[in-house]
Amino acid sequence: MRSRWFGYWVTLVAATVSLLVYPRLPPRVAIHFNAAGQPNGYGSSLEAVLLLPLVILGLRLLFEVLPRIDPRRGNYAKFGDTYWLIVNGLLLFLGAVHVALLAHALGVPVRIDRVIAAGLGVLLIVLGSYLARVEPNWFVGIRTPWTLSSERVWHRTHRLGGRVFVVGGVLAVLTVFLPTPAALPVVAGVTIVVALVPVVLSYVLWKQEGH
Repeated sequence: MRSRWFGYWVTLVAATVSLLVYPRLPPRVAIHFNAAGQPNGYGSSLEAVLLLPLVILGLRLLFEVLPRIDPRRGNYAKFGDTYWLIVNGLLLFLGAVHVALLAHALGVPVRIDRVIAAGLGVLLIVLGSYLARVEPNWFVGIRTPWTLSSERVWHRTHRLGGRVFVVGGVLAVLTVFLPTPAALPVVAGVTIVVALVPVVLSYVLWKQEGH
C-alpha cells in the first residue's frame, strides 16, 4: 500500500474490469445515486467504463506533482511512506466504487450507498491511524490557518484528529447493519463531525498556546 506504483495498478485493474464488462453493459448505466442508494443519474456505457479509471489515473499523476510544488516539500522525505499510503487508500476506494457501479449495471444486487459508506469508513480508519505521522505541508492532512502557523499545533491536531477519524470510520462501517432510514443520519453526522471537529480543535489548541 505504500508503493508509488500502487495507484497505477489500481488504474490497470479498473481499466481491465471495464474492458471485460463493456460488451455486456446496457446502453444507459446508472452512474449517480442518491443518499438512499437509488439511481438518480445516468450516462452512456462508455462513460461508465471510462470515468473513474481516468479519475484514478489523473489523481495518481496529480499526487506525484504535489510534493514537488509544495513550499514545504522538504518535509515529504519525513513521511513519504505515509503520504503514499494515504494516496493509495483513496485510489483503492475509488477503484472499489468503480467495480461496484459496473456490477450494479450488470444486474448484481449491489447497494451502492452501503459500499460507499463501508469504503469511506475503512478509508477514515486508515487515515486516522496514520494521520499523526503527517508532517506540515500544504496539500495533505488537517490544513487550517492554525495548524499551518504552528508545528506544535499541527502535530497535536493530527494526533487527536486521527482518533476522531478512526471513531468516525468505525461508525460509518457499522451503518451497513442499519436500515436505510437510520443509516443516513448516522453517515451524515459522521461526515460533519469528522470534517468540523479537527478544524475547531486546531483553533482551540492554537489559542492554548497564548495567541
